[in-house]
Amino acid sequence: MYIPQSQRYADGRMRYRRCGDSGLRLSEISLGLWKNFGRTVPLSEVEGMIHTAFDCGITCFDLANNYGAPHNGSAEENMGRVMASSMKPHRHEMVISTKAGFDMWEGPYGRGGSRKYLLSSLDESLKRLGLEYVDIFYHHVYDPETPLEETAMALDSAVRQGKALYAGISNYSLKQTRRMTEILKEMKTPFIVNQISYSMLNRWIEKDGLDVWAAENGVGLTVYSPLYQGLLTDKYLAGVPKDSRIGKGDTWLGPDIDSGLKAKLRRLSSLAEKRKEPLSQLALSWILRNSAVASVIIGASSKEQIVENCGCLKAADFSEEELLSIEKILEE
Repeated sequence: MYIPQSQRYADGRMRYRRCGDSGLRLSEISLGLWKNFGRTVPLSEVEGMIHTAFDCGITCFDLANNYGAPHNGSAEENMGRVMASSMKPHRHEMVISTKAGFDMWEGPYGRGGSRKYLLSSLDESLKRLGLEYVDIFYHHVYDPETPLEETAMALDSAVRQGKALYAGISNYSLKQTRRMTEILKEMKTPFIVNQISYSMLNRWIEKDGLDVWAAENGVGLTVYSPLYQGLLTDKYLAGVPKDSRIGKGDTWLGPDIDSGLKAKLRRLSSLAEKRKEPLSQLALSWILRNSAVASVIIGASSKEQIVENCGCLKAADFSEEELLSIEKILEE
C-alpha cells in the first residue's frame, strides 16, 4: 500500500504559485503524462513515477485525451488505474488536468474546437480517468474553423456541468488569448490559464508579448517542453545517444542540432556547473524566474529524473551577471 511521505509539504521541498488571479495554487513543478505513461510502459513504472512526484510535493498532473501510446487515451487509462489502486485517497490534494483539441478519433467530430467535440471528449476522458471531474479542462489548440464563442461556450458548459472546476486554453497566441479572455469574462467562467511551450531555446511568448499581458491581466501560464525535448539537459552535450528521444527519431528536433547549438549548450552547461547544478535545473530555474509562469510541466522516463528536476527549486537566485551571461549565450 502506498503511503505518501509525511514531509512532502512541511519541509519546503515544493513551492506553490497562484494561477493568474484565481485562488488556485499550483505546484511550481507539474508532472506531464504525455510520453512514457501509456500502455507501452509497465503500470508499475507509471505508478512509481506518479508516487515519486507526489512525494516531491508535486500536486499537478497534466494529461490530454490523445496522450500515451500505443493508442490515444492510454495515458488517461493508466492514470485512472493508478487513481483507483493507490491515489484515490489523495484526490483532494491533486490538480488533475486534461485537454482536447488535436486528433483523437476518426470522423468529422474527432478534433477541433466545436462544442460537439470538446464535451464528448471530456466525457470520454472522465471515463478513462475514473473521475467525476477534472480540475482544469483545456482547449488544446486554437481552431480557426470554429468561432471562439462556440469553444468558449463548451468550456463554460464543462464547468457549469461540474465536469471541470476551471477552464483553460493551450497554444493560444496573445491575440487569441485576449479575445478568449474577453468572451469568458462576459460569461463569468472561471478561466485561469493558458498552457504554452516556453524554454531558453523557444522564447516566442516573449516576442509575442503573451507573458507580460498574461501577468497584467490575471491569466496564469503553465509551461510545457521546458527542456526543449531534452536538449537542455546534459544528455546531448557529447552527441546524440541512440536510446534518446532524438536518437530514436521520437521528436521533431533532430535537424536543429548543429554545431552552433552544441556550442551554446556547452556554454550553458558550464554556467550551470559553476552554479553546482545540472543544465536541466538551470533551464527550469530560468523559466521560473518569469513571474507570469504558474507552473513548469516536466516529462519523465524515470523516478530519478523527477527528483533531479525538482532540485531546481533549491537553486540560488540568478545574479544580474548570470542573467546577462545567459542572455548573451542565447542571442549568439
